[in-house]
Amino acid sequence: MSIRNALASIAVSEIQSASKWYERILGRPADSLPMAEVAEWKFERGGWLQLYELPERAGAGSVTLSVSDIDEQAEHLRQCGIEIGERTSGVKVKTLMIADPDGNHIGFAEAIDQNMAQ
Repeated sequence: MSIRNALASIAVSEIQSASKWYERILGRPADSLPMAEVAEWKFERGGWLQLYELPERAGAGSVTLSVSDIDEQAEHLRQCGIEIGERTSGVKVKTLMIADPDGNHIGFAEAIDQNMAQ
């Protein structure tokens, strides 16, 4: 068996409104709509973010998205009207946290140490 990639999944209460919210923060529509209750975004390094409609699990998820410039990402989020939560900075990584309308936690991380996952 060979694992070739990873797909991060987030449960949301309603796929249509959640997709529109994620389109705003990601800056583009979903790359794939494989089922009526699923939306997926592909990233340049091969990872995917998948939203799926499952109200009973919505709000309990967490995902971290790798960005090249955390300050640029923070400004984009502010322009989208998204409240930014905690920001941290360490020797290896800078991060910021937000929550989607369902309460799922979304982290953005800029690797300072190039040996970190990106």
